[in-house]
Amino acid sequence: MNINIVEIGKTFMILFAVIDIVGSIPVIIKIKEKAGDIHPLRASLVALGLMITFLFAGEILLGVLGVDIKAFAVAGSLILFALSFELIFGVELFKGDDDFGSKIVAVVPIAFPLIAGAGTMTTLISLRVDFAAINIAIAVVLNIVVVFVVLSLTKQIEKILGQGGIAILKKAFGIILLAIAVKLFTENIQELL
Repeated sequence: MNINIVEIGKTFMILFAVIDIVGSIPVIIKIKEKAGDIHPLRASLVALGLMITFLFAGEILLGVLGVDIKAFAVAGSLILFALSFELIFGVELFKGDDDFGSKIVAVVPIAFPLIAGAGTMTTLISLRVDFAAINIAIAVVLNIVVVFVVLSLTKQIEKILGQGGIAILKKAFGIILLAIAVKLFTENIQELL
């Protein structure tokens, strides 16, 4: 076990940028408006479980299922595209399920694909080339702590921003999310065709 603070710092920053939980606040607020409580601990733990599992067994798991990592990334990009469409145009594509309510929203779309999405999963596999798995795992845990704090403080952040600030953030982040979705889609679709 080779724990290296520099590697942890580098992988933390890379994952922090990919997860972009601060930039996801408008999406989280939008989901919260529809579902009510988003269960920060449940969403954080599910995302942590998905990320750690994928870190150590991602390529194997996708291989067993017959799913290429590129196909996984394209599927994730389509979900991100739909979320961005909602934010930009104010339309509702993801309808709440009355049977599950906020219990399932902690998993879909908060834990997956917002936190532990295709971009994050692809990044985890890519990081394995240059960094020790233990250092990546520690960086994942540290990022999940940040995610939990942001999810827990969503109400306070919403009060600070106000309705106008939230509306501006939604539109701006919708465009950024759309650009990320397009980039993820175009980078991966060519190899599938």
